[in-house]
Amino acid sequence: MKPIVRNIGVLYPEAQLEAQKKRYKTAECGFAEYFGALGEHRFFSAPGRTEICGNHTDHNNGKVFAASVDLDVIAVVEQTDDNIVTIKSEGFPEDKLDLSDLEVKEEEKNTSASLIRGVARGLRRNGHKIGGFRAYTTSTVMKGSGLSSSAAFEVLVGTIFSHLYNGGQISPVKIAQISQFAENEYFGKPSGLMDQMACSVGGFVAIDFKDNDTPIIESVPCDFASYGHALCIVDAKGDHADLTGEYAAISHEMKAIAGYFDCETLRSIALDDVMLNINGLREKFGDRAVLRSIHFFHENNRVERAVHALKNERFDDFLAAVKESGDSSFKYLQNIYPSSDVRHQCLSIALNVAENTLHRKGACRVHGGGFAGTIQAFVPFDALGQFKMNMEKIFGVGSCHVLTVRPVGGAEVLLDEQK
Repeated sequence: MKPIVRNIGVLYPEAQLEAQKKRYKTAECGFAEYFGALGEHRFFSAPGRTEICGNHTDHNNGKVFAASVDLDVIAVVEQTDDNIVTIKSEGFPEDKLDLSDLEVKEEEKNTSASLIRGVARGLRRNGHKIGGFRAYTTSTVMKGSGLSSSAAFEVLVGTIFSHLYNGGQISPVKIAQISQFAENEYFGKPSGLMDQMACSVGGFVAIDFKDNDTPIIESVPCDFASYGHALCIVDAKGDHADLTGEYAAISHEMKAIAGYFDCETLRSIALDDVMLNINGLREKFGDRAVLRSIHFFHENNRVERAVHALKNERFDDFLAAVKESGDSSFKYLQNIYPSSDVRHQCLSIALNVAENTLHRKGACRVHGGGFAGTIQAFVPFDALGQFKMNMEKIFGVGSCHVLTVRPVGGAEVLLDEQK
C-alpha cells in the first residue's frame, strides 16, 4: 500500500485553494509562535464527514452512505525522540501526554487528550509503532456540527502516527477502527464506526458494517452539482450539553430488542421477528425501543436504494430516499429533540423552514446524531440564495454551510512548493 500523500490541490475546491494555502502558512506561524521555533515539519489533514443516509444504523452492524467534506482539521507536525506527544489546537489548551502510560484515565473522559491516548493505545495493541511528536492544529470542522469533529481529530492523530512511524502503511480502515476504539473506551462516547470510517476513507462511501472487523466499503462516484443541487449543512445552534445519554439510549434500546432474540445487534434478526413479537416487545421494552428498531430495518433498505439510485443516475429516487430517511428519523428513531426538553426544538424549526423554502423540491433531513446540531439539505441551485437567507435569518450569519465532497480522507499534505 502506498502512503496516502496528496497535493493540497486535491483536497479543496479550486476556489478555496489560495485561502487554504494561506491557512497552512498561518498554521506554520502558529506552530513557531507556540513552540518557539519551526524546524523540519510536515502537514496533515483529516476531513469532517456528512452522513447521507443510514441514521443510527452503524452501532447495530447496519448500512450507511456517507462522504467526507471539504471542512477539515489540519496539523503542522514535527517528529520528536522523547516519546511525548504535544498537541496545541488553536483556541484550546495544550494536550501533552507520555506514551509510556496509555491506560484509560477517568479524569480525561470527554477530552481530546483521551482521544490521543486511546489512538496511541489502539495502534500499539494492533502491533503498530508509536512515538513522540508535537503538532499545532486548526480546524474548520465546527464542534457540535454533526460533521464529526472528534472523528476527524482521531483520524488526524492516527494518520500522523502512521506516516511518522509506520511508513504511512496503516490502512484507512484500520485507522478508523482504532479511532472508534479511542472514542468508545477512552473518550466515553458509544459511537458506531460510520463517523471514523467516512473521515478516514474519504469520498462517497457506502459501508456495510455486518462485520465490524472487515466492513464492506464501496466507493460511489457522484457530483451533486451535475444534478443542479448543492449540499447544505445548517447549524441550528442547539445546546449539546448532557446529550450523551440521549445518543446512548438509541443503541441501548435497539440492542435490547436484539437481546430478546439472544442476539447482540439488530443486524442478526429480521423485521419480521420484531413484527411477529411486537406485543411482547412493547410490554418488555416500551414503544420507543420498538419504533427505533423498525427504523433500523427500513433505514438499511433506504441506504441500498439511495446508493442504487445514484449509481444509475436516478437523482429523484435518491432524493426520495433522503426524504424518507428524515421522516423516519423524526417519527420512529425520534432523535430530533431530547425527550427531556420539549421546549427547545431547533432542529424541528430548521426542518420546517427548509421544507417550506424548498417547496417539495430537493430534500432535507436530520444530520448526524441528532437532538441538537444540524440538518442536511440538498438544495436546487435556483433556490440556494433564498434557502441560505431564510436559514441565516433565524440561526445567524454563517449558519448555512454549502459543502463539497472531498475525494480523499486522512492524508499527509504537500503544498505546491513541496512537489
